[in-house]
Amino acid sequence: MADIIDGRAVARQLDEETKAQVDEMIAAGQPRPGLAVVLVGDDGASQVYVRRKIKGCEKVGIRSIERRLPADTSQADLLAVVAELNADPEVNGILVQVPLPEHIDTRTVLSAIDPDKDVDGFHPVNVGRLSTGTGGIVPCTPLGIMKLIDTVVDDLTGLDAVVIGKSNIVGKPVANLLLDREATVTVTHIYTENLPEIARKADIIVAAAGAPELVKGFWVKDGAVIIDVGITRIMGDDGKEKLVGDVAFDEVQHAKAVTPVPGGVGPMTIACLLANTVQAAKTQLEGGNGTDDYGDAPDRSMFTSKSA
Repeated sequence: MADIIDGRAVARQLDEETKAQVDEMIAAGQPRPGLAVVLVGDDGASQVYVRRKIKGCEKVGIRSIERRLPADTSQADLLAVVAELNADPEVNGILVQVPLPEHIDTRTVLSAIDPDKDVDGFHPVNVGRLSTGTGGIVPCTPLGIMKLIDTVVDDLTGLDAVVIGKSNIVGKPVANLLLDREATVTVTHIYTENLPEIARKADIIVAAAGAPELVKGFWVKDGAVIIDVGITRIMGDDGKEKLVGDVAFDEVQHAKAVTPVPGGVGPMTIACLLANTVQAAKTQLEGGNGTDDYGDAPDRSMFTSKSA
């Protein structure tokens, strides 16, 4: 049976490392890292995410700054808030929660964030730094995916990795990260011809297409590692709603390891956001964009369990 990669355990370990870094900074007389979260409107899911981020800040010792704006806030006013946070030396990371109201251009707002404070890693400058291997801030979910892979794979050199999904948020950046680790990467999507055959050759599959239970058991070769990024609410056979990923979980137990949904990639996103904030604070103190240093994964046995 496949090992289950415990994203919650990996996230807890990362939070402990982040807290230790914050404590070291404070002990050295450096300012406490600060993360500003900007929420426009009253989208329910966004409010839940923001609360989780604020709680995460409290856990690791990061100062949390909230800017809650009404849904009818103009784009100009939102950009003014971003400019104010860019100029505030006590703010090391800025996150504008999406989705934004329809009258606001998301790309314009995200591009207005100082790249060195863009802890989501979405600014074009950070995208360019990632694609050229020149440092910068790595998007949170792709960073979390790599940390999960590291708990079960010693060395990615020469391994075949298939990424299913080509989004700017997950698919493209995780492909770059895998390439940086010397994997051979194929980027696919739901319109790719012969997708099952391509996936079946993979040592590592990152499923991030947003298509519930797309990856079937016959798509996966024995001993593959599967990272399931998808999360969709569907109606189960019992008439109750349930969360499923992009992978038909029960069909892939011949894999080496697989992330569950929920409890796999999800917990890593906020943990990596907090780690990015501390890294950004250190980079700003050093006066350069630097390279990312998040440490090595600890004992892998902490993060996997056998599937029942």
